[in-house]
Amino acid sequence: MGKHQSKLKSDVLEDLRSVTQFNDAEITEWHNNFLKDFPTGVLTIEEFKMMYGKIFPRWDASLFAEHVFRSFDSNGDGSIDFRDFLCVISITSKVKMEDKLEWAFNMYDMDRDGFITRGDMLDIVWSLPRCGEAEVDEATPDKKMEKILGHMDGDKDLELSSRGLC
Repeated sequence: MGKHQSKLKSDVLEDLRSVTQFNDAEITEWHNNFLKDFPTGVLTIEEFKMMYGKIFPRWDASLFAEHVFRSFDSNGDGSIDFRDFLCVISITSKVKMEDKLEWAFNMYDMDRDGFITRGDMLDIVWSLPRCGEAEVDEATPDKKMEKILGHMDGDKDLELSSRGLC
């Protein structure tokens, strides 16, 4: 798919149908809207952070935006193309709960080693948007992470695997 291409070729549509739960009309509508918002055909990390800044104008959401961006950027090239974007939209809106859990797990698995460690979870909890005007109790993210991990870590090895969630 070229950077400025506005009409999707049939082989691209076929690929997108095979990896998402969308039909041709839905794919075309998403594609047209994506190109309106991102005429170059890609979304950079800086654009993504600015978008999150508009969604959470009173919070510093930049660190969390980086984690979410990483989960969209399936090939790790530092940009989100339409295919990356549509796959995540499909996962978050149309697929089975197991697929949604797998996507969420991958967002928390910072080093992509197949496990969510205490460090991975702490990075995410610390990155969650916080209101810039509110005082932040520095122990709060640690306590939240410990509570979450305590509930989910059945064997108490301080890490979660995707199999342990489903």
